[in-house]
Amino acid sequence: MNAPAAMIAAPKKTKKQTPRMLEVVRSERITPHMQRITLSGEQLVNFPDDAHGAHIKVFLPRAHQREPQLPTVGPDGPIWPDANDKPITRTYTVRRFDPVSRELEVDFVVHGDEGPASRWATHAAPGDKIGLAGPGGPKPMLGEAQWYLLAGDMTALPAISALLEKMPADAHGQVFIEVSDEQECQPLAHPSGITVTWLYRRVTAPCESTLLLDAVSHLSWPADLATFAWIGGENSAVLALRDYVRRAHGLSKANLYAVPYWKDTYNEERYHQERHRIMDELE
Repeated sequence: MNAPAAMIAAPKKTKKQTPRMLEVVRSERITPHMQRITLSGEQLVNFPDDAHGAHIKVFLPRAHQREPQLPTVGPDGPIWPDANDKPITRTYTVRRFDPVSRELEVDFVVHGDEGPASRWATHAAPGDKIGLAGPGGPKPMLGEAQWYLLAGDMTALPAISALLEKMPADAHGQVFIEVSDEQECQPLAHPSGITVTWLYRRVTAPCESTLLLDAVSHLSWPADLATFAWIGGENSAVLALRDYVRRAHGLSKANLYAVPYWKDTYNEERYHQERHRIMDELE
């Protein structure tokens, strides 16, 4: 017998954290198209120290602002400023966080001034302000496994780098990273049992590249080992890889995390709803 409606407890709402206002303390060009921004501020005092590779939202100022006007948190969700003052919002990754120094590193893929986030990161200087919400994503970001597959493009590189640094010393697996050319390679700290392979797209458009899918489909998959796969990057590549590992190796939500960070020729506002639909498809 079903309980009367009055007796059914309402689901608890997850408490949303107020966005933090942070300040740039360092800006460093890591490779020709990767800018590392180090942020700090008193509002990082309660930032979790196990969020390496987790998703964050950054809030960028409009052209007429010196710092972004951040949303506040109301009982029904965020309360945004008027459209003219609403911050530009983008999704990034925690590259590294030091709870002692209260410094948070975020790596931005940059292409000059062609987009608001790239423009901000290219010109960011000590003292500049940026808002941040999060972190979010699954906890832990990597499930327990005897063998790992990590695959992604340059937008996934900060997360892959962070995840490799936090892996157990005895971890085994394969990493494939697609970048435009050799200049975009970075030195990566990783367990000795992890093999890292760089793939070079050259002049092929990101949405047309099959480098990651080709590499994974030709990989000698370990037999009888518990496997976890982490996939990130451009929409087309992530969906192709996700479908392949599900079909060919039987991976599911329990041992697969696939996140399309972006879609070639789309900005984040245009891609937002489609991305959430894709994330909900993995059962």
